[in-house]
Amino acid sequence: MGSAERLAEAARRGGQELPAILPSSQYLAVVRITTLAEYGVICALHLAKRVAEGPITGREIAERERLPNDYVEQILLRLRRAGLVRSTRGAHGGYALARAAAAVSIRDAIEASEMTTFDLHCVSHPVEEERCSSSQTCSIRPVWLLLQRKIDDVLEGVRLSDLLLEESEVRTRVGLAAAPEADARALPVLQN
Repeated sequence: MGSAERLAEAARRGGQELPAILPSSQYLAVVRITTLAEYGVICALHLAKRVAEGPITGREIAERERLPNDYVEQILLRLRRAGLVRSTRGAHGGYALARAAAAVSIRDAIEASEMTTFDLHCVSHPVEEERCSSSQTCSIRPVWLLLQRKIDDVLEGVRLSDLLLEESEVRTRVGLAAAPEADARALPVLQN
């Protein structure tokens, strides 16, 4: 069955389940996480790991995580503006999480760092202004909106506290190590 037939079949099923159009080895080339988004999660996770130590400087985070200091400082400012971290001035100043790690989703960290989790090109980079306006009908737009919702749901379902575990446990929780329905510890958003 070709790509067009798979899309037609998905449409007949009401779009509830999109077929795998590309081989799984090509998915990484389709959906990309930006550097700011990845570094934002790394910085927030670093603060979650060191919550008992008090404020941590941006320079220290950059050194320990081997990230460019200017990126880290820019990201920490964005995380602070979003209310995810708080800053303290002075000799023992720095940054700390403003909320418990269990109250901060990966979506929160990415949206604060990058301003969005999924770039809808029909909004940010329209092919043609009139063609891509919301007043025009577009059969492609619902697919992108569905993809955005699914990505946001997954990212919202994973908390910084989940990422404090060892990788094997995180894999289990997100449903990679075992089928989600076979493991009661799997995150609910990933059991669909």
